Amino acid sequence: MKQLGKRGVFDQLGALGVGIASLTITLVVVFLILSQTGANTTVAADANATAAVATLSNAADTIPGWVPLIVIATIGAILLSMVALFRR
Repeated sequence: MKQLGKRGVFDQLGALGVGIASLTITLVVVFLILSQTGANTTVAADANATAAVATLSNAADTIPGWVPLIVIATIGAILLSMVALFRR
């Protein structure tokens, strides 16, 4: 396992912030694309296409619910590594 110094632990927090920001931007773009696709007249006229867009939207809606859990778990792991670092 790689040994992290005091600086390395704080770099992990920066990487977490970049990851969360990129996930947020990606989710916003996905939801905008899905809303525009659902508003398309060709899609609205076809029942199968409308059902497919609705199913995809419902599946994408569950992703933001998991993000806080992942963030809390990651911050907890970083805090545990800081405790182990300062204990030495």
